[in-house]
Amino acid sequence: EQEQFLSYNGEVLIFQLSKTKHMEASADKTTNLHVRRMAFNRDTKLFVQKSSGVFNMRGSHLKIEIICCSCTTDSRTGIILPCILMKKKKRNNVVKYLLLLLHSSNQFEQSFHFELDYELEEDIRLFAGPSVLWRHANKLFYISSDTCTVLSAPVQLSSVVWTGEIADEGTIVLGIKAACLPESEDEDEFSTSDRAIWGSEFFGYAIETQKMLTVTCFMPHAYSRVVSSVYVCKNEMLKKQLHVSLVAVTHKNQLIWFQDGLPKGVCELPYEKPCSVKTAVTSSNDLLFIVSFASGNICAVQRGDSLQVASKWQKVKSVLVDDFIGSGSEQLLLLFKDDSDTDVLSTFKITDLGAVNYASGINYKHDVPATEGLQENGLLTIQALETRLQAGCTSVQELQHHLRLKKRVILESCRALIDLVEERTHILPTAEKEGLVSLWDDVENPPHSLSKETSLASKVPEHFIEKLWQRVVGDSLVVGVKLTESFHLSLSDVSLSLVMDQDFSLISPIIKCRNKIIKLNKAFSALAVSSCQIEPPPKKMKLDLHCSRVRLDGAKTVIAVTSLSPLLAFHRARCTVLLQAKKQKRRNDSLRENKKIAVLCGKILLSLEDISNGKYSVKMLRDNSYCTGSMEDILAVLAVSVRFSFQIVSSDCTLTPVNSWLLGEMECTPFKECHDNIFCHKAGNVYGTVFNWTLKSPFEGVLTLFCRNLTVLFQCLHSLSRVLPPSCDIKLLRSGSKDVLTEQLALALEKEMLTSRSSFFSKESKAENSLMWGSEPGKKISDAPVASLLEGEEGVQQFRKKLQDEREECVLSMNQTMNGALYQEMALKIAEAQLSSDVIVWRLS
Repeated sequence: EQEQFLSYNGEVLIFQLSKTKHMEASADKTTNLHVRRMAFNRDTKLFVQKSSGVFNMRGSHLKIEIICCSCTTDSRTGIILPCILMKKKKRNNVVKYLLLLLHSSNQFEQSFHFELDYELEEDIRLFAGPSVLWRHANKLFYISSDTCTVLSAPVQLSSVVWTGEIADEGTIVLGIKAACLPESEDEDEFSTSDRAIWGSEFFGYAIETQKMLTVTCFMPHAYSRVVSSVYVCKNEMLKKQLHVSLVAVTHKNQLIWFQDGLPKGVCELPYEKPCSVKTAVTSSNDLLFIVSFASGNICAVQRGDSLQVASKWQKVKSVLVDDFIGSGSEQLLLLFKDDSDTDVLSTFKITDLGAVNYASGINYKHDVPATEGLQENGLLTIQALETRLQAGCTSVQELQHHLRLKKRVILESCRALIDLVEERTHILPTAEKEGLVSLWDDVENPPHSLSKETSLASKVPEHFIEKLWQRVVGDSLVVGVKLTESFHLSLSDVSLSLVMDQDFSLISPIIKCRNKIIKLNKAFSALAVSSCQIEPPPKKMKLDLHCSRVRLDGAKTVIAVTSLSPLLAFHRARCTVLLQAKKQKRRNDSLRENKKIAVLCGKILLSLEDISNGKYSVKMLRDNSYCTGSMEDILAVLAVSVRFSFQIVSSDCTLTPVNSWLLGEMECTPFKECHDNIFCHKAGNVYGTVFNWTLKSPFEGVLTLFCRNLTVLFQCLHSLSRVLPPSCDIKLLRSGSKDVLTEQLALALEKEMLTSRSSFFSKESKAENSLMWGSEPGKKISDAPVASLLEGEEGVQQFRKKLQDEREECVLSMNQTMNGALYQEMALKIAEAQLSSDVIVWRLS
């Protein structure tokens, strides 16, 4: 016997095939299709048969099979009815298929039949009409009760993942086919790149209109290689835009939740080879995803804050979803494999992973609590837990609202910065509109203040910018801004910002930076590099794109270095270059204020085509024993390199082998622009390394290397160690020469001491803090001869009184007060002096 199970209006329909022999001719056989309607009895907690029916088919039972069954819509009445697809083999390899409808009277109706010269085996689906769809030889075929003719879709496909109804489109087939890239550029670039990379794509085909549909609102094409089955939970058309929510199971044993074409959650499945997924809405209004596996196992995934496996079962014959107990919500009916019992519903379980939990083989009469008090206590406990759960959900919703508000504030700040770069007036939304409390002093008109600040920031002469250039060095983008001589180098905290021009709604367009400083002297004969990170690294640093700032004091060039590959992910990236600085000036002869300025330097454009053609590549060629790299090429190489300085001391012989090693084995040539710095042309990893060799004496020198990474550094040192005598001592200098740092420390400590002394003993502090105490200020005991005071009793009392007054003056002098602004300035001066000396001590350590 062959069995199929189907749920319909809370009942379980059991379809079975059986054979009978005809009374008159024993050779003639009849195959009967039986149906039994089973309903769950809540009193006995068992399934009982309500009614039954039979459909007779002439022919051998070995040639008749049940292919599949489902509940579909009858187009004549619009009523959903059980539908069964039967197969009957005939002679000459002809296969006949029958589609039957089951009515409420248990009468079977043959909707239509069709014949094929092959058997249906792949992606067989039943849908509204009723209609049948299948895949054969990578082609899509379907037939309906309206046409009774087999039709084919004009598409080559590898699988069908879903069939169902879509708003305003009718019946849709969602499948996977080989990628077909469009010749026009009107298609979405991200979609095109996905299809080109993976070689496959999703497609949608409308059965009624016979047209192909755009499916980017379902899933990205990158998932077409792994998705095996899909279930569309919700679809609706809003403002002529289709919005879809769906879940998909993959060959990687994952369940993924998609919302409008974007993945919103993923869950690892407990078993291998998932084959289908369906949904259930439980009594607690939770949405469960029921995943079936090829091994007969089942798992239920719950969608809360994140997707997670709620329960799993093994050796399951079939799983059905319906309202079997009549509670108004759906439950899961699990039918387990049991070879010992012939009744198909003898081993089952009904559950919604909550309050509903019925299982076969349990005596429920003994499970009832002995007293009503226990039931009442249990109910109160459940209500309390539900209240706590609702309170927790409310807290989570408030936190999510706060995070959304925070994201809107950050994006509004980004828009304000972009408007500042483009020299446009930006008007902030009111605080009340965002549900915030304004921190502006002039709450009534905050946009005026912002526009005023914007205008001040943009009032910087554009002629300060002489040249804007860019270079590509490896995986780094180098952007340089050459300033004119009229640009004041006394400006502190000069930096470049790169702001992307793309219209982003979810991510910040501002590129975050990490700073580095390279100083170049005016003669351009020697390089001294110091990291802007002149203190130990901070405990935490969050960077989207690691960008470096380079300030060249002599050449008046500001350089920014950032990672190139994240920018190329946008295919064509356009960035606005903004120069920012702070200038300190005194106010009221006591406090200092920082004036922020911003200069719009221009825009840069990056594309894969330009980079592939070498448009921005660094060109370092040999010409008559010199390196012909331009100034921009030299700065770009130095900006992306890491600097290391080594002190080399030889006690037995001179250090002439170092120069021979650089010009010979390392194949270095000096720059035409600065002869002291030489460029390595040797093939391999060391190519592009810049050296600077300075001799203090024939026996002592400092070798500075600018290399891409530590691997190149170790290779250079290994090669150098082979040419130096064994008696040489090589010492790494953390930041410059030790003698120079020692001298700088002495000067810093002297400045710190002078700052402290001048702060406490300046005329200003005396004028501000002079106190008057005592009836006769300025008069001391020493004004009168001590001996004359001690001659008599009256003189002793006078001396004692003066001594007491002077003691009180000393106590009062210890409690002097100071003006707040003066104290702020004094504390800032002392802190800056101490910071300078602490930094030099750290370099020497």
